Amino acid sequence: MTVRETELTPQQFERLAERFRALGETARLQIMNCLRRGVKTVTAIVDETELGQANVSKHLRVLFDVGFVRRRKEGVRTVYELSDRTVFDLCDIVCGRITADVRAQRKLLQGRG
Repeated sequence: MTVRETELTPQQFERLAERFRALGETARLQIMNCLRRGVKTVTAIVDETELGQANVSKHLRVLFDVGFVRRRKEGVRTVYELSDRTVFDLCDIVCGRITADVRAQRKLLQGRG
């Protein structure tokens, strides 16, 4: 179901906005990209992203709260994984648009040279 197919309630719009806000932070995108490659501990995420442990933990909490990641205990460790990979469909759309814009700018600049 898309926004065009139905009227959303104010609460649904707020939930949608929360999810977009969560994606609006570079560190969270890095963490999600890291988790795209599989289940990880906080330590593994810190190692791969080179973000601080407290920073990673804070951002994982936000991603968990909006439903982008889930967590589970494995012994004394907590592991994180993506709860829904479809968020990368949105990222692919935006990245595709950025790539097209860069190509158009290059073409325009080459035409001036």
